Amino acid sequence: MKIVVSGGGTGGHIYPALALIRTIKEKHPETSFLYIGTEKGLESKLVTREGIPFRAIEITGFKRAISMENVKTIMRFLKGAKECKKMLREFKPDAVIGTGGYVCGPVVYAAAKLGIPTIIHEQNSVPGLTNKFLSKYVDKVAICFEEARGFFPEGKVVLTGNPRASEVVNAQPSDALKNFGLSEEKKTVLIFGGSRGARPINEAVVQSLPKLAGRPYQILYITGDVHFDHVQKEIAAAGKPENVAVVPFVHNMPEVLVECDLVVSRAGATTLAELTALGVPSILVPSPYVTNNHQEKNARSLTDHGAAVMLSEKELTSASLLKHLDSVLLNENEWQRMKKAAEDLGIRDASERLFTVMLDLANN
Repeated sequence: MKIVVSGGGTGGHIYPALALIRTIKEKHPETSFLYIGTEKGLESKLVTREGIPFRAIEITGFKRAISMENVKTIMRFLKGAKECKKMLREFKPDAVIGTGGYVCGPVVYAAAKLGIPTIIHEQNSVPGLTNKFLSKYVDKVAICFEEARGFFPEGKVVLTGNPRASEVVNAQPSDALKNFGLSEEKKTVLIFGGSRGARPINEAVVQSLPKLAGRPYQILYITGDVHFDHVQKEIAAAGKPENVAVVPFVHNMPEVLVECDLVVSRAGATTLAELTALGVPSILVPSPYVTNNHQEKNARSLTDHGAAVMLSEKELTSASLLKHLDSVLLNENEWQRMKKAAEDLGIRDASERLFTVMLDLANN
């Protein structure tokens, strides 16, 4: 089988695409892939680093306000669609999947116009402009949250989950905690705010350090590169609590997640897919700076089922953080209840589900 994959702009669109490719390659090694993205996007580095054939087009996203730049975007879209048709005729894929970002627009649109089976994958509970547009043309719309179903044509929607979950569930317990100087016997909280960190989360944790030192659980705290030096100084001033380990970044996140009992983080779609796949309770602090406030809606898909607690940035303080950490980790029944709720929401075979959808489309 030959598959074209497109996704770009943010890691939330690219990492699920790469996870899908890796899982399919492992289980169906005869499958061939072509990835179409942009040269300026993060995908050009991440995809080529994986050794996946990559081709680029030039495309930009629409401005939400009326702008002459949108006229240029339409021209780039039409030119990009023409280039994609040429690439698709050369590669002759059996199916095309877009995992989000404006680069998917001309790729998936061109495939649909050529009569090639097409799928879009929506990671969030609220879709972006590109996927809303493409849903009119594609054969199937794969979603990760039931809350997204109502945004798309009902007959096209299939719940598959996020391919990142397929990878994280295969992570094996290791010496991850020991490598950070933490105990393998204590309950462990992982706190992070994304690759660059999140200032409100960092501030709440720093202010909590003196009291965290006396807790029976331990903290692995990922600050993000930008905030690491500042936090190190605060840690030193607090006397370097033995039950708190601080690092700027973690490369082996799946291995770390399987060792953790509670996570404090933003509410990005990929993170939530990983947490539910592993059945890890969470305290979520949605970013208010994302399109359509979709992280809050992502978080509600967990809190409504009892798998997480949500704190807005305005509600996040040292006192509220400590209160919720204690309420989960010092109450075994509550922790078990949240863990079970998270497990019930988890979809662990997302890549296989997506591949099955592609096979069905290609064979019909």
